[in-house]
Amino acid sequence: MEKLQNYINGALVAPAGGEYFENMAPALGKPYSLIPDSDERDIAAATEAAKAAFPIWSKMSIQERSDILLRIAALIGERSEALAAAESKDNGKPLKLAQTVDIPRAQANFHFYGTGILHFASESHSMGDLAINYTLRQPIGIAGCISPWNLPLYLFSWKIAPALAAGNTVVAKPSEVTPYTAYMLSQICIDAGMPKGVLNIVHGLGPKAGAAIIEHDDIPMISFTGGTATGEWIARTAAPKFKKLSLELGGKNPNIIFADCDFEDMMKTTLRSSFANQGQICLCGSRILIERSLYNRFKEEFVKRVKALKVGDPNDPTTNLGAVVSKPHMEKVLSYVEIAKEEGGTVLAGGKRAAIGGEFSEGYFLEPTVIEGLAHTCRTNQEEIFGPVVTLIPFDTEEEAIMMANSTKYGLASSVWTSDLKRAHRVARELHTGIAWINCWLLRDLRTPFGGVKSSGVGREGGFEALQFFTEPKNVCIKY
Repeated sequence: MEKLQNYINGALVAPAGGEYFENMAPALGKPYSLIPDSDERDIAAATEAAKAAFPIWSKMSIQERSDILLRIAALIGERSEALAAAESKDNGKPLKLAQTVDIPRAQANFHFYGTGILHFASESHSMGDLAINYTLRQPIGIAGCISPWNLPLYLFSWKIAPALAAGNTVVAKPSEVTPYTAYMLSQICIDAGMPKGVLNIVHGLGPKAGAAIIEHDDIPMISFTGGTATGEWIARTAAPKFKKLSLELGGKNPNIIFADCDFEDMMKTTLRSSFANQGQICLCGSRILIERSLYNRFKEEFVKRVKALKVGDPNDPTTNLGAVVSKPHMEKVLSYVEIAKEEGGTVLAGGKRAAIGGEFSEGYFLEPTVIEGLAHTCRTNQEEIFGPVVTLIPFDTEEEAIMMANSTKYGLASSVWTSDLKRAHRVARELHTGIAWINCWLLRDLRTPFGGVKSSGVGREGGFEALQFFTEPKNVCIKY
């Protein structure tokens, strides 16, 4: 099988220990490549390379840095078909999703920050005839970037691009579950003329390679996307070292549907917000709250459409859901279906492993699942499942809907469906989430801040928020 390599100091290299582990194809349930089992030695080498490159990269003109990032964006576009095929095989998602979302967004991330850095500005404050103050924003040093498996290149680039644009060098670890497109990005960076050591990509397990990034004294800032429990460990570990932290963690997002909504628009979007990428998007609306007068109509139509969704071959353009990312994750999701039953829930659709057959007979496919009859306080409605499972919960008043929506420890995103403009503003204001979509879902503007509250994270990504995170503000005061 093909052996992936680390990208350190501008070259593709084997892990220091010479050890590898298997990379599984979720739709087949079989290994197809080998991943470097990197450790603290590889992170140390990557950090030394990033340290040596920082004075050169940080002092390079903004235009030069921009040009390199735009070349990377262009090469992603030129190689989009190969990248999409690799993303689909590595993650299990439908090929059409990788073609229309993952890879275009990765390209857009590099392009956005490649151009955005040209317009990044800081403040000045006049003290009349006495003095002027201005804010000097400078790159900090080495950024440690750790990304998740659900949107592999999309979220990998979401961190790397602003860190590089701001003038930092990077030591990055993609998820060990879906490393392949990050490996392909290594070659793209070489072909784009990225100077040696500016970006270093080290593959491996979280407790070994990932932990070595978090603990390294020469890496002063960490950008992490992943589970809340891992985020808690990172915060505890990094706090005594006074590292800057950006943590984008879990979600248990409410989708609030009022009776006066545009029913057809809501229904089409709710199918997407429930099951896009097999429900493996931190922004998916897994708790569907429906005004009681609309509940029966919604349930009947929604269940009918869910049962019509096609689960199967990711390469089939008619497939709606591919495989979930791994066997352990599949088993975790199925365990929550059993928990829901024990808690008194009724499975209206799905709830089982999907039998695909043929070459996909060992793949990790799940039926899209709809459950009703659960209290909003139960485990199924409080804990992140991160799979194709949603619950239906009726509500009687706006106040009750807001109370239930805010009842979890998470606060990442929410959706509200209503034709009442005053209600839309009112509910959005009261929801304890970092994002509130009104009559839409996943309508993203790259200029806006992205992130959650409570256990959904710390800090914001996106737009100039990311460039601010990856720089240190310095006040310069000049007396006249």
